[in-house]
Amino acid sequence: MDTCIEKIKAICTDLFSKGEVEKVIGFAGGSIPMATRPIAVTSEADVEKLVFNAFCGLNLANYVTKNNLPKDGAKIAVVAKGCDARNLVTHMVENQVPRDQVYIIGVPCTGMADKRRIAQRFEDEITQCTQDGDTFTVTSALQQEVIAKKDVLRHNCQYCTHRNPPVYDVMAGEPVEEQILDQPFPDVDHIASMDPETRWDHFAELTKNCIRCYACRNACPLCYCPTCFVDESSPQWVGKGQDETDITTFHFLRAFHCAGRCTDCGACVEACPMGINVRDFTRKLNKDALDLFGWEAGMDLDRRPPLDVYSPDDPDDFIK
Repeated sequence: MDTCIEKIKAICTDLFSKGEVEKVIGFAGGSIPMATRPIAVTSEADVEKLVFNAFCGLNLANYVTKNNLPKDGAKIAVVAKGCDARNLVTHMVENQVPRDQVYIIGVPCTGMADKRRIAQRFEDEITQCTQDGDTFTVTSALQQEVIAKKDVLRHNCQYCTHRNPPVYDVMAGEPVEEQILDQPFPDVDHIASMDPETRWDHFAELTKNCIRCYACRNACPLCYCPTCFVDESSPQWVGKGQDETDITTFHFLRAFHCAGRCTDCGACVEACPMGINVRDFTRKLNKDALDLFGWEAGMDLDRRPPLDVYSPDDPDDFIK
């Protein structure tokens, strides 16, 4: 996957030389090891700033919104992994961005690395990390370790079954083999096996360190409402403090707003400074959408999400 960057640069250079796009949204290197940052490249001269590696975990669809599109109808290009592209499709289906203004540079993805899992192997600060194929050479002042990528994959990447973008204008590499999983939701099944009290304790433990910074919301491409429900003051839906009820209300309501829309990209977990596995709130909803409606978000430009349409054949066993 790290070899895709040269192809990405060549595609971007060609797009600028032909005047086909106004800017390219991609990744640039960060200021510390294992870090990347979103960047908007606006000229051929800046294409060399682009990088792509196993630490490009944020979802760039978050930067493709109505407010970020050129007002004159010009195109922008986006470097998109499978989950990024699926969120772009969701934006298009929800009429947030027009298809003809977005040029999708698809990147086949074999998964992103979990920086926290790597850092846990070291007693001191990591000073350097280089990727060579499917291994990382990670160095600190006290030690150096060669780590296999498969041993530090992010949890969502381990269960990803759409590594290739379902919609794209050009691919920056050959499609990779998709995973076929016998049990794609073992985490959901584990939580579902708990009795109600234990399950509630699980979520209470999950959020006990939440500092209400809203990094999960801000990193999520689905959270594009002009005013979030937590910021509404008339009426006020949820308090602003650290009350346990307010914290729980925020996480559960945000999850329900993502129902039938979440691509399990993991950007929320990546952004959380407290290391909270926010995906525990959305994974059950993803499983229900698949089991009840055969629906996975962002796979089809011509199909409406199940909560957006009505059919007489919709499951109604929950009605008593």
